[in-house]
Amino acid sequence: MGDVRERIITCCQSVFQCFRDPDTSPSPDTGKRHIEVITNEFAKPQNRELPPTPVLYVALYDYTARTDDDLSFNAGDKLEPITKGEDWWFSKAITGISANKKGYIPANYVAPVESLDAEPWYFPETKRSDAEKMLISQENKKGAFLIRNCESQPGELSLSVRDDVKVKHYKIRKLDNGGYYLSTARNFPTLRELVEHYSKHENGLCVCLAEPCKKSVAPETHGLSYNTVDQWEIERSSVKLLKQLGAGQFGEVFEGLWNDTTPVAVKTLKPGNMDPKDFLREAQIMKKLRHSKLIQLYAVCTLEEPIYIITELMSNGSLLEYLQNDRGATLRMSDQIDMGAQVASGMAYLELQNYIHRDLAARNVLVGDNNVCKVADFGLARVFQMDNEDNVYEAKEGTKFPVKWTAPEAINENKFTIKSDVWSFGILLYEIVTFGQTPYPTMTNFQVVQQLPKGYRMSSPPNCHKCLYDIMLDCWKDVPADRPTFETLQWKLEDFFDMDITSYDDANRFAK
Repeated sequence: MGDVRERIITCCQSVFQCFRDPDTSPSPDTGKRHIEVITNEFAKPQNRELPPTPVLYVALYDYTARTDDDLSFNAGDKLEPITKGEDWWFSKAITGISANKKGYIPANYVAPVESLDAEPWYFPETKRSDAEKMLISQENKKGAFLIRNCESQPGELSLSVRDDVKVKHYKIRKLDNGGYYLSTARNFPTLRELVEHYSKHENGLCVCLAEPCKKSVAPETHGLSYNTVDQWEIERSSVKLLKQLGAGQFGEVFEGLWNDTTPVAVKTLKPGNMDPKDFLREAQIMKKLRHSKLIQLYAVCTLEEPIYIITELMSNGSLLEYLQNDRGATLRMSDQIDMGAQVASGMAYLELQNYIHRDLAARNVLVGDNNVCKVADFGLARVFQMDNEDNVYEAKEGTKFPVKWTAPEAINENKFTIKSDVWSFGILLYEIVTFGQTPYPTMTNFQVVQQLPKGYRMSSPPNCHKCLYDIMLDCWKDVPADRPTFETLQWKLEDFFDMDITSYDDANRFAK
C-alpha cells in the first residue's frame, strides 16, 4: 500500500515540475514548490446576446389569399411577422394551412398570442346594441357571451351574455391591485380566470358562460392587397363585372370580382360628366377616410371611360331598396333607430375630418349582413355634374341639387357645410321611418323650394315616435348653427331606448 502511495506522489511531483517557473523556483534546500496558473486570454467567456424570441400572432379570422403573394390562414393559426407595413405584414405561417410558407397578411386579422385581443370572447369596440344583435343571431346559442368596453363608463368593461332570447349585461369591476370581479364574493387576477370560473359556475349570472360570440363578420382589409394600398390605379382587365345591382345619378353599380378571387362592388361612372383629374384629387382624400360605417374605396380605373370605382361589396344593396322591399315585414322600430345611429356614426367621423358628404340620402347608404349600414358616395357630388333628373333642382346655371334632400342655404346660396349634411340626415330619418317613401310626398320640387323658407316642415310620419320626430325637426332648423352635430345625433339615437347604467344586471343579487 505504501509503494502505491509513493508512486502517486512521485507522479504528481513530475506534473508540478512541468509548470514550475525556473526564475522563481524554490531553492533545493527549502523543499517547497510554487505553481503559476497561466490564463488563456482567448478562452475568456464572451457576453453573447441571444437572438430575440419571435413574437407570434394568432389569426382572429379566416383569410383566403387574393394574390400569389398572399398567405391563406384560418382563425387560430399562428403566424410570425417578418416585415410590418402599416396595413399588410410579410409573414411566415408557423401552424395551419400555410405552415412554413411566407406571404402577406392583413394586419387587422391577427393579434399577439396570449394578448387580450387574441381572446375569442374579447370584443373591445363593440357597442351594447351591436352586442345584443350579434348574440341573438341564429349562430349563437344560450350562454354565448362577449366582453366589451363599457359605453356609459369609459375605461370599464362589460360582460354581455345570451339567456334564451334575451341578452343580459353585467359590469366587470376592477380591483385596485388589477384584479376583476362581477360580485364581491369572488375576484380574479385576470379576465381569463374570471371567464374560466363562470364557464363552470353561474354564481349570480343568468346562465353559465358557454361558447364565445361568433366573430362571423371579418373586418374589411385596408385595400384589396398589400400592393394596392398606395398603387391603387389597377388594371381594368383585373375586374370582372358579374351582375348589375342598380343604377343612379352617378352611373351603374355591379357586383364584380377582382383578380378572380375577391368579390367587390364596381360603380361605373357616366362618361363625360366628370373630369378624371378632379375625381382623382377627391378620391385621394376619400381613400384615406376609414371608418366601420363608411364604404371603403379599394381602387380605381381612370385611364379610360367609363371610370370604375372599386369598393367593398354590401350584400343587401342600397338602404332605400332594402327599406322598400321590407316594408316592415322584419324591420322593427328598434332596427330603424339602429340604422339611423349607424349612419350618424359614419357621418360623425366625416364631421371630425372636416369632410362634407353633399348627397346624404338612403340611396347612398348600403346595407350588409345583420343590417349593417355604411355611408357611400361621400365626396362624389363635389366632382360630378348631375343630369337634370326629376329629383334635381337647378337653382342657378350649372348648380343642380336633389332638392328634397338639400338644405335651403345649399339650394339658394350654394352653401354646403356639415350642417347641410345634418339637414339631409333628417330627411334620411324620414325615409327610414316610412320604409323608403319619397319625402314631401304631396309636393313638387318647386313647391318645396318655395315653402321651406316660410317655415314649412313635413309633419310626423305615421307610427313615428315623438322623440324621433323631434330629432328630425332639430335637423331642419332654419339657422344651420342651431342644428345638432352628428356626434350628438349618434348618441341620441344609440341611447334612444334609455340604455343607461341602471339597465345592467347585478351579479351580487344572486351570488352564493
